[in-house]
This record gives sequence, structure tokens and C-alpha cells, in this order.
Amino acid sequence: MRPTRIRRKRIKNWRAGSARCVDRSSRYGNPWRIVDDVVLLAPDGTTQRRASPTEARKEASSRFRAWLHGEGPDTYRVGKRTFDRRRVHADLWRLKDRDLACTCPLPGDGEPDHCHATVLLELANHTERISK
Repeated sequence: MRPTRIRRKRIKNWRAGSARCVDRSSRYGNPWRIVDDVVLLAPDGTTQRRASPTEARKEASSRFRAWLHGEGPDTYRVGKRTFDRRRVHADLWRLKDRDLACTCPLPGDGEPDHCHATVLLELANHTERISK
């Protein structure tokens, strides 16, 4: 059975089961955030408005993928958190063959999944795709 992405719910007593949480509270979090559904907030604090929530998520996951493949600095400091590309690469083995949980909404049937967890699933289960 292939690993998949599940939606992490922020409600009392919700558990991820055997899935690994990869939201912004984890070492695998995406430094690009979505604010008010359509605004992309970059790690440097700049914002870009997108036409739809789907477009905002698509851009955030695309930038996360590019960052993991070497674009931009190794680390981003966002508030009190530090996002470190080297640490993500070093710990991808922990995600191999595991379901991943993120707070992004799940796509509808037949729609692409624009979430950084999908990027992590691809990389963790196809480590030859990683370029440092």
C-alpha cells in the first residue's frame, strides 16, 4: 500500500495514528504560509495575493519544492522557528513508507494535491530525486 497524505485536524483528541505530522510545528514544515486563504506569505515577510486558495497552495508547494532542490538559503528564520533544508534532507528517511499529516485541505477527486506534504512523500519514497 502506497503512503498517502491525510489531513491533520486541530480538534481535541485527534490522533494521526501511524502517520507522521509534517505541518509547520515539525522540522518538515513549509516556510511559505497561506494567510486568509489567498495570500502567500514568504519567509522574508513579503506577501503575494493569489486568485484562489488553490493557486496560493500551488505556489507555496512549488516554492517549497524549489527550496528543497537548492533554491534560496539553507535556512529560513520565521518568528521563533528556523526551517532548515539540510535537516529536512537528513531526516527524509524517517518519512519513507509513512502516511503524512498536514493541515492543508485534501483535494477533490481527480484534482492535484498542492501541499508540501505531497512533495515530501515524493522525495521520501524516491530518494534518488533529491539534489542537494
